[in-house]
Amino acid sequence: MKNDSFIITCEHGGNRIPSRYRSLFDGHEALLPTHRGYDAGALRLAREMAGALHAPLYVSTVSRLLIDLNRSLIHPQLYSEATRKASKAVQQEIWQRYYLPYRTKIETQIRQAIGCSDRVIHVSCHSFTPELDGKVRDADIGLLYDPGRPHERDACHRWRASLKELDGSLRVRLNYPYAGKSDGITSAMRRRFSADRYVGIEVEINQRHVLESARHWRDVRRIVIDGFELAMAPEYA
Repeated sequence: MKNDSFIITCEHGGNRIPSRYRSLFDGHEALLPTHRGYDAGALRLAREMAGALHAPLYVSTVSRLLIDLNRSLIHPQLYSEATRKASKAVQQEIWQRYYLPYRTKIETQIRQAIGCSDRVIHVSCHSFTPELDGKVRDADIGLLYDPGRPHERDACHRWRASLKELDGSLRVRLNYPYAGKSDGITSAMRRRFSADRYVGIEVEINQRHVLESARHWRDVRRIVIDGFELAMAPEYA
């Protein structure tokens, strides 16, 4: 039987801009409440999933428009149009205050968990806008993983199957609306930990569910979490 540890993260949980950097957003304020500013609903899902699994939770409520914690340091969208105009000194300060501590805490937690379990399953919680650049996204839930890592592939296939069992009306797609191997925190952790010890998954929820009634959004969260627990049950893992 696998002795699995879990860690839940949420890189785009809020749209907060610390007061010392608000002047950078003059003229860009309208972006903050949009999908560009944060992932609506992702923080709620992450908190409830961590609670259900009794797992450590790491979240950021600083807007991705300040610095994107789900991007590598060389990614062109690490800083947004608001912060790209800042001086190198200010950008470095932002990186040291927000990006570095967040990434370091998660890597340390994974490393410690690997030391006392067979493997660590890391779920990074996100949401996506229903329509982007005029194109409607054809999914309710996306499960992102690296196809070259068998444990990730198998876990996502099981999770998709359990979600369909719990609610056959939900459209669950693998590596959609983004590729699981794209630049992100799970990709970064894969470079540090072996495929046998680290399983990195991003779950993406269509924000149309977040924007519906409170009862509907609660039901969707419950299905996502119940489906994950079913997929990770020892007899299947």
